[in-house]
Amino acid sequence: MRLFLAPMEGLADAVMRDVLTRLGGIDLCVAEFVRVTHHLLSERVLLRTVPELANGGCTPAGVPVRLQLLGSDPVCLAENAAQAAELGAPGIDLNFGCPAPTVNRHGGGAVLLAEPERIHAIVAAARRAVPEGVPVTAKMRLGLEDTSLALDCARAIEAGGADELTVHARTRADRYRPPARWEWLARIREEVALPLVANGDVWTPGDWEKIRQVSGCGDVMIGRGLIIRPDLARRIKSGGEPMPWRELLPVVEAYYALVRARVDPRHAPGRLKQWLGMLASAYPEAEELHRRLRAERDAEELARRLRE
Repeated sequence: MRLFLAPMEGLADAVMRDVLTRLGGIDLCVAEFVRVTHHLLSERVLLRTVPELANGGCTPAGVPVRLQLLGSDPVCLAENAAQAAELGAPGIDLNFGCPAPTVNRHGGGAVLLAEPERIHAIVAAARRAVPEGVPVTAKMRLGLEDTSLALDCARAIEAGGADELTVHARTRADRYRPPARWEWLARIREEVALPLVANGDVWTPGDWEKIRQVSGCGDVMIGRGLIIRPDLARRIKSGGEPMPWRELLPVVEAYYALVRARVDPRHAPGRLKQWLGMLASAYPEAEELHRRLRAERDAEELARRLRE
């Protein structure tokens, strides 16, 4: 039984991966996607999104981070997958699930779910290009407007030689609206033999138990549930009560310090406010701090208020 941190653009970057994996319980991370168009990406570009490549492909806590590629050209994706593997990526993940209109308009992400044959070509090309010891995995949704091609897409990914498949149990049209269609995970498991990772609507240890029961999957990927409840993976693995705010606050302070060291100082306050806004649904204290900080623009003043 493994717990994965989901790739979430603008949320689960290297700093968030660092902070969350230090809390424990997460076995593997998938980084935010790297967009591939028509050229070989430089080492600098790959390291910008996945700086863990300079640390053996792991977070400072030692948790492996797979590099995710998004695009539609099998040849170009394969070349970049090989480049990432050469740089030390512990795995290559292929994105067939991003619902963002700007991504889909350029032929990437969930829009590929309308073309199982292209999905097969992408997976097969990446698998041929990447050394055998480096897993090539994929993440997909159930379809675009409906689920009519869900099984075809899963079979295409398996036939292409993928080592593992994560399924976000929603269509693109569903966006992130509840409930996730966990029953479809069980249907896909009946059709393909490759390992399946369940994803969608896991917010509590009880949700984790239920998605495993309904889907039959042993491994689960969690996204926003881990952003809102940073100790969720640890609680699933070890039990215990939720982390109180007084214990989480130093984690938030450490996050802000790391963000300020990594990004343009002008953007750091916004990142802090974004996380506090999400934490507010689980921690009333975060809601109060978020309210106090919303109008504050000075980074030094933000840091001081965090220490109050």
